[in-house]
Amino acid sequence: MAGAAELLARTGVQGATFSEIITATGAPRGSIYHHFPGGKDELLKAAIDHLASEALRPLEGLEGSPAEDVARAFLDQWRSILLRSQLQSGCAILAVTVSSGSPALIAQAAAAFASWRRRMAILLELGGLKRSQAEGFAAMLIASTQGAMVFSRAERSLEPFETVCVQLLEQLGTLLSRIEPM
Repeated sequence: MAGAAELLARTGVQGATFSEIITATGAPRGSIYHHFPGGKDELLKAAIDHLASEALRPLEGLEGSPAEDVARAFLDQWRSILLRSQLQSGCAILAVTVSSGSPALIAQAAAAFASWRRRMAILLELGGLKRSQAEGFAAMLIASTQGAMVFSRAERSLEPFETVCVQLLEQLGTLLSRIEPM
């Protein structure tokens, strides 16, 4: 699943064929067909589920940390993906959303993004934002980060991503400065 997710992040649904997944992961052909008898869509659903549950795991140790630390860690995580892949990878769930014609896969991707938004909002609220601010900023943080990754991949430069990071952190600072101390 991790190999399929990485391939999705680089090539989209069209490039994530069983043959390409086998090549990328070294998994035996028989194993893939055995574990995913429903074909490519079944494998992609499993990859989305895997990503949905794993993507925010690095942030779990930050529960109760300042909202700025949570946002920075989230941005650092995606920056790392861009750098490790030499600006050739993005988010596999976004790739499924924009390159799949399957309503079931798109619905599953939507559920994954919604779960990220809910969890991020909780972490941001625990980090000092009001609930309504945390919910709105979580959506903006995730959506902006995904868009910035697309720009950086297209432009073959980290600059768009870094520009968006600066703007997001400035917006977060503004939100936090408006909260009255108790």
